[in-house]
Amino acid sequence: MDHPDAAQVERTHQELLERWRVAMNLVGPGPSDPHFDDSRAVAQALEARGRWADLGSGAGFPGIALAAWNPDAEVTLVESRSKRAAFLERAVRKTALPNAAVFHGRVEQLESAAWDGLVSRAFANPPAVLEHARRLLVAGGRLAFMLAKEAVEPPPGFTLEGHHDYRIEGRVRRLTVLRFEG
Repeated sequence: MDHPDAAQVERTHQELLERWRVAMNLVGPGPSDPHFDDSRAVAQALEARGRWADLGSGAGFPGIALAAWNPDAEVTLVESRSKRAAFLERAVRKTALPNAAVFHGRVEQLESAAWDGLVSRAFANPPAVLEHARRLLVAGGRLAFMLAKEAVEPPPGFTLEGHHDYRIEGRVRRLTVLRFEG
């Protein structure tokens, strides 16, 4: 199956989000463009391959962009809330992303030592995400934190792969990528 155009995936996702955002409490008030800009910046910077999970995907940020911009990645959108998981199912279907799937359940239910990468936008605080990452990532797997601009120091068992700073609405955002040594 052909991989759809990433820009078209984004347009379809945004149209669906605008239609359902209030009824499903998907994102707060204000324009949705910054959410898409943020997700696109991260998806393009990661150059993801293999199995990735977007922890607490919510409205699909950044998981849908990650799948759209990285056709060599299999992206699982992890969401425990039923309404949001239903929205994600619809978004994956409408965008026709062959490399995206939805897992309706808790992160604790994910398969251990099975993921090449994890991305966390607003899932939990860094120490909690790191604990999940220790269990979920394969040796050499990557953990991508989307942060305002603060730094995450790599704890034992992780090394800093790098930072990618970018601007959204004039504010600095930081993608921090850690590698799990296993």
